[in-house]
Amino acid sequence: MSNIKRVILLKYGELILKGLNRHKFEDLLIKNIKEHISDFEVEIQRMQAVVYLFPKFEDQIDLIVAKVSQIFGISQVDNAYIVDKDISAISEIAIKLAAEYVNVKTFKIETNRPDKSFELTSYEISSEVGRQVLQNVPTLKVDVHNPDLIINIEIHKLGAVVYVEKFVGAGGLPLNSSGKGMLLMSGGIDSPVACYLMARRGVQLEVLYFHSHPYTSDRAKNKVIKLVEILSQVIRPIVLHICHFTEIQLAIKTYCPHDHLTIIMRRQMMRIANVLAQRNGCKCIVTGESLGQVASQTLESISVTDNVSEMPIFRPLIAMDKSEIIKISKKIDTYETSILPYEDCCTIFTPKHPLTKPELKYIEIKERKIPDLNKMIEISLEHIERITF
Repeated sequence: MSNIKRVILLKYGELILKGLNRHKFEDLLIKNIKEHISDFEVEIQRMQAVVYLFPKFEDQIDLIVAKVSQIFGISQVDNAYIVDKDISAISEIAIKLAAEYVNVKTFKIETNRPDKSFELTSYEISSEVGRQVLQNVPTLKVDVHNPDLIINIEIHKLGAVVYVEKFVGAGGLPLNSSGKGMLLMSGGIDSPVACYLMARRGVQLEVLYFHSHPYTSDRAKNKVIKLVEILSQVIRPIVLHICHFTEIQLAIKTYCPHDHLTIIMRRQMMRIANVLAQRNGCKCIVTGESLGQVASQTLESISVTDNVSEMPIFRPLIAMDKSEIIKISKKIDTYETSILPYEDCCTIFTPKHPLTKPELKYIEIKERKIPDLNKMIEISLEHIERITF
């Protein structure tokens, strides 16, 4: 069989709809692909909304497929062969693939012809290749409605592509195509999912974690570090900011009514996040809040918290229920780490009966009773720890 190569096809999702500025998204996607597969020897070409990866070593193909399936902006990954645009060469590959699936009984050929210059129509290609497979693999029968095996044929300008294996990609937009945001991470299930979903929309994230030593242990801190490390497999680079929050929380506890602690604490977190975000070129704040899930996530509480923010706050989980969030958490491999029983600063100081319908004017009055609050915020910002993944 002449001029046969292994190839991995990466197909775009909504990038196709980007019009005149699509090349900017494509250039960024190619950059991200190169970074993710830098450990492998791969030739990269792109043409007609498809990226072609030609691996030098066949034994690395499965590893490469797993890597590129995680890249935002790619909707489908095909593990394929590419041959000359010749019906005999196409049929040989189809026969080879069909013979490998010894436990299947029925098959179907599906053909797509992006290169319309090829002399045969899609129907004619499917019919001829199907006939050849039937002649050479007698255990198989055709079933066009519910086949056990689908052999895909695509006619591209670079050649004819034949494959069975296709994988769903991460979808979304290329990372860093939508600017940068600052994510507030607690260490629970929700915020890592929010991080992933915003990154999937092209937002490069930095992460802010509030640590209240000695009330929150180093195990809680290390848990967050582990979560960011997991996320860094698909979001890179990513910076974790660790803000020491003990003094502020103790002051709130001392000078404010007990049922006001959560909402006033959230407002100070948002103030710190705004300053840090502006210093680091972020254009938004991101949280893992889901409407009504806890007292600080009612409409009234969210409104009072948002009042201190100078930039937009995005909440990608706002309309999700917990089961939906857990499902995504498991998919992105953060769930098992998120459920480790190490309490964060939010849970340590949670009042027994927190305020669910705060009023802004009364919250502001209570805040003004905290001495040196702005100074404490400045000190916390000055002593932030940073870890880059």
